[in-house]
Amino acid sequence: MVKQDLEIYIHIPFCAKKCGYCDFLSFPQYDIAYVPALIREIKNANLEGGQIKEYRVKTIFIGGGTPSILKGEEITAILQQVYDTFEVAKEAEITIEVNPGTITKEKFTSYMKAGINRISMGLQSTNNHELKELGRIHTYEEFVSNYELARNVGFTNINIDLMSAIPMQTIKSWKETLERVVALSPEHISAYSLIIEEGTSFFDKWEKGLLSLPFEEEERQMYYDTKEILKQAGYNRYEISNYSKKGYECKHNIGYWKRVDYIGFGLGAASLIHDKRFTNEANLKCYLQTISNQITKTHQNVQILSQKDQMEEFMFLGLRLTEGVSMKEFQKLFHDEFETIYGIPSKRLTQQGLLETKEGRVCLTEKGLDLSNLVMSEFLL
Repeated sequence: MVKQDLEIYIHIPFCAKKCGYCDFLSFPQYDIAYVPALIREIKNANLEGGQIKEYRVKTIFIGGGTPSILKGEEITAILQQVYDTFEVAKEAEITIEVNPGTITKEKFTSYMKAGINRISMGLQSTNNHELKELGRIHTYEEFVSNYELARNVGFTNINIDLMSAIPMQTIKSWKETLERVVALSPEHISAYSLIIEEGTSFFDKWEKGLLSLPFEEEERQMYYDTKEILKQAGYNRYEISNYSKKGYECKHNIGYWKRVDYIGFGLGAASLIHDKRFTNEANLKCYLQTISNQITKTHQNVQILSQKDQMEEFMFLGLRLTEGVSMKEFQKLFHDEFETIYGIPSKRLTQQGLLETKEGRVCLTEKGLDLSNLVMSEFLL
């Protein structure tokens, strides 16, 4: 039997301190009951109609929160349960997010022994004043020390997360951040622009006029500088906000954008199985009670996607990738020609210089990437 690809996401909702901009499901208090519950959930994996034997796991991503706040043996135990429950491909990409100030040599060593082969490090800025404004618990110097530690332990696939348009940032300081990070030569760089999300302390400050952010034209210049500096340094922009050296694209995220089936474990984790989307219980107390009482229904918001939903997702997720979407794949999946469904908006966007078709693929132009939100909205049916 030919097995389908499956991706696994594992959510660790704890961190040393909640950053001012963060709207992720996370808390600054650790609950010792969480890891045993998480392991039990993985052991009794519920794929909402999907069968475990159908799948081979090709990527695992441990995110948060700050997964590195856990002990090394806890991460090892979580992954061991994944190996016991699922068939994991030998070449699987296994990533863990870590933050400076929560990592040690012993943890890095235990990660490698557990099979983790990709590290994603949260830096955001190399400017210590900017890091303080963000509420980060580390300095740039501490980050560099942790980065070198990961290299010394033997990790050869490292991502660094960066954030532009943050409080107190200037065009000059953003360039310095990019240049310093490029000098470290990570395999992958994720460069996002700050979004002020409701429910965060940054949102409260912004509403009161207490948040000093770069002007719109400065933010736009930072965006262009990101593309240029990383391109010159040999990083390929393969997705709107992600750059990598050749062969080091994040397989897990590419799977999301190509709608590969994935199962999420842990508080509030999302899943997509057989065109069915669902999420886990998002209240920590309820999640722990549900797992401890061996109640199988931990899932909420179960949605069976219509063909219309699937087509829309195929387009607005796939167009995030610079390679775009395949018209042949569209026809194979939906038994209808791309031109029949999307010919009119595709032609209009092509005339506007936002979209192009080459070698049977529809993709965003450079201008289209700059205006991606506008373009994506045109593919809603």
